[in-house]
Parts: sequence; structure tokens; C-alpha cells
Amino acid sequence: MKIKKVKIQNFKSFYGEFVLELSEGMNILVGNNEAGKSTILEAIHLALTGLLNGRQIKNELTQYYFNNTVVSEYLTKLEQGQSHELPHILIELYLSGDDIALLEGNGNSDRAKESGIALKICFDEKYQAEYEQLVIKGDVKTLPIEYYDLVWSTFARDIITPKSIPLKSAMIDSSSNRYQNGSDVYISRIVRDNLEPEDIVDISQAHRKMRDNFMGSESIQAINTKIQETAVLTGKKVELSVELLSKNAWENSLVTYLDDVPFHFVGKGEQCIVKTELALSHRRTREAAVILVEEPENHLSHTKLNQFISKIAGNQQDKQIIISTHSSFVANKLGLGNLILLNDKKAIKLNDLKKDTRGFFQKVAGYDTLRLILCKKAILVEGDSDELVVQKAYMVSNKGKLPIQDEIDVISVGTSFLRFLEIGVLLNKPLTVVTDNDGDVEAVKRKYSDYLGDNAKEDIKICFDPTVDEGDLLIGKNPFNYNTLEPKLLKINELSKFNTIFGTEHADIEEMQKYMKSHKTECALKIFETAESVVFPEYIADAIR
Repeated sequence: MKIKKVKIQNFKSFYGEFVLELSEGMNILVGNNEAGKSTILEAIHLALTGLLNGRQIKNELTQYYFNNTVVSEYLTKLEQGQSHELPHILIELYLSGDDIALLEGNGNSDRAKESGIALKICFDEKYQAEYEQLVIKGDVKTLPIEYYDLVWSTFARDIITPKSIPLKSAMIDSSSNRYQNGSDVYISRIVRDNLEPEDIVDISQAHRKMRDNFMGSESIQAINTKIQETAVLTGKKVELSVELLSKNAWENSLVTYLDDVPFHFVGKGEQCIVKTELALSHRRTREAAVILVEEPENHLSHTKLNQFISKIAGNQQDKQIIISTHSSFVANKLGLGNLILLNDKKAIKLNDLKKDTRGFFQKVAGYDTLRLILCKKAILVEGDSDELVVQKAYMVSNKGKLPIQDEIDVISVGTSFLRFLEIGVLLNKPLTVVTDNDGDVEAVKRKYSDYLGDNAKEDIKICFDPTVDEGDLLIGKNPFNYNTLEPKLLKINELSKFNTIFGTEHADIEEMQKYMKSHKTECALKIFETAESVVFPEYIADAIR
């Protein structure tokens, strides 16, 4: 049994309805901060277990689980006396696989015959009269969460509980560090889950013997005598001891060690590895068909991350795994074909791209792909030298700030502009292309015909020089291309300025053109670093504007 679709309404960062389709195996959620990656994992785990941050949500309902915009709209309409509907949270999991017949029905927001479960946090109608009185008095200033209830049902409209849900999930947040009395609660709970009842009895008895030995120590007895002599006002016995009153006191007082070092003193990377190994091995996870992993790259070097990912993926072939990440290394290791790209509360998969584009991105390293996804805006250029020059032009126009400081990434994409533009369109990502005309403006217009003229798109800008320059210079037997970045720069700047920047003494333009062509990256780096005033071609200035 697997999750084929998740539907979320008004939960945390998701305003209105969000729909995400999942594959049966590996799913990698990639997106910028606030894209909703963590919320998706939380929603799935909540719908399957009723747990949020390790606690039962039914006992801790709060307005802050609701999307802020939804709550604000409700309160505004209420204040203005307009017709209003009390906000709700809905999480639906559409399921596929075996043993799902009992979950089948049209009790879902699509009103379609599907198998699945729904968790809804909504107003309880039995409080209607009392709520209406509050509205009349004008006493509703926040969401009246005290009148809300949690409703859990199958798509067949049968009420269910976590125990009766046939699909189990395990949430692994390896970066979480919750300490109590020097012991990591997370790891203590995992260790406890692995123990048999007789093991727990043995530990409890050993813990009691430790307490008896502690109290029988002559030094502790002497200290307690001294304390008692000074505590004359209480009239009661005051002494130091080891806590033993609660049934599981040993959990709060025992500390896990790694190679004789207390667990909470071990490096964060090692903690991540150990927690994941324990979490994946304990019986609840072995029973779980859905494994949820929150940003596994936290605190890990590439070597440790490789171990971590291998542990997650290696022995979980029969499970559905959903991972959130910012790391291109994680995406590459687990397969770019499993990527789900999140932007502006929308999701696309590489499967949504054209077949040849999808194949291209599955073969490349993935780094540039993730840069495109994670930035706010992007300028696409052909090569490294173009990237340096465009960044310098941006700095000149923006008081020395690099584009990345404004969440604008300048990305070198080789000749694959159209493939990146396809992703940009799907993600509604503002993109600008800076390209040479290579002496054929009409060819450029044909190449980008889907983005120019009547087909122009609001967030896509194609920038190139509309002028074709010509000359007689030959490089060997081949005509020199006057329509790339370097000759366009030389055209609008004095020869003497570039001699100063490059530390050269070329006497004529043609010699400088040959030099700049054969030292493209070196020249671009010196232009980037120079304090000299450089004029940039209009098409680059247009891209930056």
C-alpha cells in the first residue's frame, strides 16, 4: 500500500488547496526555504499517526496550525459583518496497492471513487449556538479553536483511529536534538522501542540497585547528615537521592555513550548517522511502509552524507521514501528522476518536462538544476566568462552588490538555454537569457520563438545584441566572430582601458581581439576584479534591468 496523492488545505504555509502526486518508491522534495517541504512531511505523518512534533495533535490544537492568510480573511469578514465560513484544515491521502477496498468511497474533496483517508480539523457543530452568541457580542478576535475537533475518516466515510490505519509511517529528523537531564530523548525513545519487556525489567532493577548503592555510600550519607543539620526549619527529612519514583525513571537518568563519550558530546554529523541507523532499524520503522526524512544533509560532510543516504536507500526498496532536501548531492545520489520541484506552492516533476529535456537533466550533475530551482530569479548565460562579466555589470549597477545577495543567480548553462527555460516556465520562475547573436539575429529569433514577439512571456526575457558586426580579421583560416561578448565589449570601450585592465600593451584592436579570444576566462576575471570603469553592452544592461 502506497500514497499516490496528497491533498492539503489551509495547513501551515499552504493557503487554499495544494496537491502533490507521489511515486511508489523514492520522492525527493526540492525547494527554497518556505516552499513547504517540511509541511508536506508533517501533513503526511499527521494524517497517518495523529502526531505533530511527537505529540498528539488532538490534545494541542492551536490556531497556528492554520494558514495565517486563511485565519486573517475569516477575522476580517467577521469584523465587517460579511458572510463567512469558519476555516478548516484538511489532509487527504489517496492510496494505491493491496488491501484498500475497505477504504474506498467518494468521501473525499474530489467526490471521486478512490481509496484513502482524510484528517480534518474543523468546527464542531454542537457548539453552533454558543459560537453565534460570541459573534453577536463581538467577542471573536482569534480563531475559536476551543470549538474545533479532529475528524478522522476513510473515503468510505468510516471513522478511524491511528491503530486501525493499515499504512504506517516513520518520521526521521536526524538534526533534531531534544535533551532532558543530559540524555537525548529522541535516541532514548528509539533504544527503548528496540527493547523487549524483560530487557526493560532488567534495566529497571539495575537502576534500582544503582540507587541503593548511591544511598549506601558513606560520603553521600555524610553529605545528607550535613544537609539535614542545616534544614532545621522544615521539620522534614531533606536528602540527596536518585529519582526512582516514576515507572521509567531510568530513561531520564541514563545517558547513551559512543566510544566512551556521552552522546550529546559527540559531533552533530555522527549523531545524525546513529539516529538514522537506530530509527531505520527499530520495529516501528520496519513495519512502516512510508519513510519520511527531513533534510538529511544537516551537519554532514559529503563522506558522512554518502553513508547516510546509502543507509536510507540501500535496504528500503519495498518502502515509499519521501525526503526533503536543499542538497544537490542528495538529489544526485538518490536519482534526479525522483525530483519533485516546489516553487510558489506548486509542484512539478521532471516527468512533466518533455522527454528529451527530462533525459538531459537526468544525465547532468544536477547542481545547476537545483540552483535554478532554489533562487528567486536567474540570469542564464553560456559560459564562465559570460557569468563573470554579467556579475560585474550587476555590481556596477547595484552599488557593488553581487546578484546572489538579491537572490538572483547567474548560471552558466552552456547551450542548454531552452531546457532550463522549460523548467522556468513550469515553476513560474523569472528568467533572463543573455546570449550572443553569433552574426545571425534571425537564427536567435527562431531559436527563442516561443519567448519572443506574440509568444513573449511576462517572466521570461531574451537579451541579445540586435546589431551584427563584421570585419576582415582571420584566426588562422577562419573568419573572426565579431558577435560574441568579448568583441562587443571592446567595441564600446577604449583599447587603452583594456590594456590597463589586462596588463597588456597591444597596439591595435585586432591584436586585442585575438588576445581576448584566446584568454576568455582570464580576461573576464580581470574585468570582474578591476576598479576601472567599464561600459557594458546594452543587451547586458537590459538583462540586469
